[in-house]
Amino acid sequence: MTRAVLSLGSNVGDRFAHLRSAVVGFGAAVRAASPVYETAAWGGVEQDDFLNAVLVVEDQGVDGWGWLRRGQELERAAGRVREVHWGPRTLDVDLVTVDGPDGPVHSDHPDLLLPHPGTPERATVLRPWLDVDPEAVLPGHGPVADLLAALGPGAEDGMRRRDDLVLVVAR
Repeated sequence: MTRAVLSLGSNVGDRFAHLRSAVVGFGAAVRAASPVYETAAWGGVEQDDFLNAVLVVEDQGVDGWGWLRRGQELERAAGRVREVHWGPRTLDVDLVTVDGPDGPVHSDHPDLLLPHPGTPERATVLRPWLDVDPEAVLPGHGPVADLLAALGPGAEDGMRRRDDLVLVVAR
């Protein structure tokens, strides 16, 4: 069994529909979906706010490369165009961590960096991840709660939990 944590984001078009399409696309593998957060964009590119969430997925037959490919397929299906680094996107699916039968999967392949290197600095990933797994640990970095606390008191400024937008997990 492999378990993966995926970070979702959208700031183009029907943002919530794009997040829902990822939940539907991962189907029965989805074990948990975080609350949705509306977050200010960052990265130096002027753009609209994002909707962000985290999914926890499990599937016996999918490894890190499989999770990456499935996320990329869903991005393509949502019309994702990669024109500007950290630019606007219909759907962004980042593979944050993968746990395999032998524990956390580590990869330094440029196309599959695990755990995702930007995670320790991103409240937009850490906060929703804690919502679905309060005991979460980022391999090689420690408890997610500690990482979020280390970002400081303003780390979650610009983030607004959207309880009116609920990602439903099919069972």
